Order: sequence, then C-alpha cells, then structure tokens
Amino acid sequence: MRSIITKRFNSTTALKKTALHDLHVELGAKMVPFAGYSMPLLYDGQTHIESHLWTRSNAGLFDVSHMLQSRLSGKEAMDFLHRVTPTEYKGLQSNNGTLSVLLNSTGGIVDDTMITKINDEEFYIVTNAGCVERDLEFIKEQLETSGYNCSWDVIQGRSLLALQGPEAHKVLQPLLREGQPLKELYFGQRRPFELANNVTIDVARSGYTGEDGFEISVPNENALEFAQQLLDNNITKPIGLAARDSLRLEAGMCLYGNELNESITPVEAALSWLISKPRRNVSEDSIKFNGYEKIMDQVNNKTHDKLRISFKYTGKGPAARTGSKIFLPDKTTEVGVVTSGSASPSLNNLNIGQGYVTKGQHKSGTELLVQVRNKFFPIVLSKSPLVPSHYYRP
Repeated sequence: MRSIITKRFNSTTALKKTALHDLHVELGAKMVPFAGYSMPLLYDGQTHIESHLWTRSNAGLFDVSHMLQSRLSGKEAMDFLHRVTPTEYKGLQSNNGTLSVLLNSTGGIVDDTMITKINDEEFYIVTNAGCVERDLEFIKEQLETSGYNCSWDVIQGRSLLALQGPEAHKVLQPLLREGQPLKELYFGQRRPFELANNVTIDVARSGYTGEDGFEISVPNENALEFAQQLLDNNITKPIGLAARDSLRLEAGMCLYGNELNESITPVEAALSWLISKPRRNVSEDSIKFNGYEKIMDQVNNKTHDKLRISFKYTGKGPAARTGSKIFLPDKTTEVGVVTSGSASPSLNNLNIGQGYVTKGQHKSGTELLVQVRNKFFPIVLSKSPLVPSHYYRP
C-alpha cells in the first residue's frame, strides 16, 4: 500500500468528501487524503489482511465515489472514441462495457477507463480520480481539434459504490424489486435496476479485485441509506484503500501513476489486447487512433524496449516498493524497475509486485533480483493474474 501512500496521500489542500464520509467516520475508518478526497484506508476492528481476505471469501463494500463518472453523447460520439482510444465499439452490444485507455498524440496513456456503450450515440465513462484535471483538459482539447459532433459531460450528484466478492450477488439481490434477477447480468454488462424503495440504480458487473461483483451508481441523496442496507448483514464489511491496492495487485490490475503514464503505450503496458483487431489495419480514409503509427509499429515490428510484468518473491524479504531496481542474477546488470509491490494476503503474505523490464527478460519463469535497502532478493516473473479471477461470465 505504500506506493499509493507516497504518491497520493500528500495533499495539503482542502479535501472533498463523498456522500458516505460521515458513515466511514461512524464505522471507525482511518481517513486519509487520496486524489483530493478524504477516503477510508482501514476500519476499526479489521487489519489490512483481514479486509483483503474477507473480500476474497465474502463481500466487501468500497466507496469509489471519487472516481469520475461522465457521459459522451452525440451523432459522432463513437467516431470520437475511435480517435482517442484503440478499442472498437461498433460491434459492442448496447449496455456492455470494456476496459480501454485514452491515448495522447504519441500513443501514451492519458488514463485507463471503463467505457460502456448505452447505444451508438451515448457512452457511460468512468475514469480515475487522480487524473480528473488532466482528463478534463485532454477531452476538451480533443473535442476542439477533432471537430466531431458530440459532447462530453461530467455526471453530477451520483455516488459510486463497489460491492466485491463471491457473495456480492447474495447481498444485492434481496435489495432489488422482484423480477430483476442478477444472474442475467454478466461481467462487463451494465443496466438500471430498481431498489425495493423505488430508487433507480445503475449496476455494472465489474470491479477492480478480480472477484465477481458490482459497481453501482446511485444518487447522492440515496447513497447513505443504500450503503447501510448493503452492510446490514453478516456477509458484507466495509473495505478501505489498503485492501483495494493489494487486491488489484493480485488481480494484475494497473494503477495509473504507477504502471501507467503518458510516456507508456498500451503495448509496453502489456495491454495490447485493448487494441481491437478491426483497429489494427485501417485504411487511409478511416479513423486512426492517436499514436497509431507508433503503436502499430510496436505491435508488428516489436520496436518497444520494455514490457510490464508481474512477479513473486521466491523467498522472504521486505517488499519491493515503487522505484526499486530489478537486476539480472549477476547483481550488476540493471534490467528494470518496480512500479508497485506489497505482500499478498491470498498467497500467505508472499511478496508480489509489478514493474517494467527490458524486452527479452519479460517471459514468465524468468528469474531476476530486486534491490531493496541495498540487498538483493530473488524473484520469478509470473503470469498475471497472480491469483485466479472469478468473473461471472455466461
């Protein structure tokens, strides 16, 4: 968790509060600055490890209202997305979503994002809280220079809650009006549901943990009551940022500012699967995504010189934190850098992490060393996710 703390917990400006702030305090949360918000790190009566393992085996409720919810709409909304992301949306069915990345002119990643297609002229978008200012600037500039007939609007007055874990569906289903089975909502899909009290919520079957679960957009005025209902059982516990970071590391998820930035392309970030096949060989009169030539050169000719990897320690030692150097077994040849690292509660607290290494040293099974406090510790590169995912698919 230190990677987040050192990079994002140093704000001295006035912090924003989510609609659930008072509930977090009431539940005994340790509140910390994160991306301009006062957010819960841990709750009384729970250690980081306990919070993490509870989410893997039961259901954890995360307040992610600091994330930016927005809407892109207009006749050329899809064309605009085809310019700023490498993903294909024509074949995406309505009310289905996909992970993608916003790209600058050189193919660097401005932000990672979840984009849901409502229809051909309307898209729901969730982006990172820590990138709000840059995202606003980027989208405005791209709209102005592209000339596409569409508009991008921030969605105001709504909270975003993530209910994650294998028991999440058992918690949410009883709160819905009858005749709305969650078993018909699969991973990546999003649609409105009505609660028993007639409040409409928007539910996406997705999350940041690798477990089954939901991200739920709810009006601010109903968020407190809804959160309390989700917690009013023996299955759900409130979970803070500490466990969210270790859960996403086990699941192989990127953290913007650690694994991703504007100098890294999707290919280097091991996200080539986001570059849809129909977008890889487009004609001159078709829309090319930003940085198309550079990215496709990397795809076709392997011209990139580094790749994102996941690793596990092969023995004991202190966790490798952001910025730790990676070496060949000779202890003299530096081949990479750690971007995130922590103990893995699901793997008996074995230290794990992500980083970038020189192309050629990136294959699963490669044995390398990380340098921590001037000592070397052996690691092995491992396939991601490091802990099996359990998404609810057809």
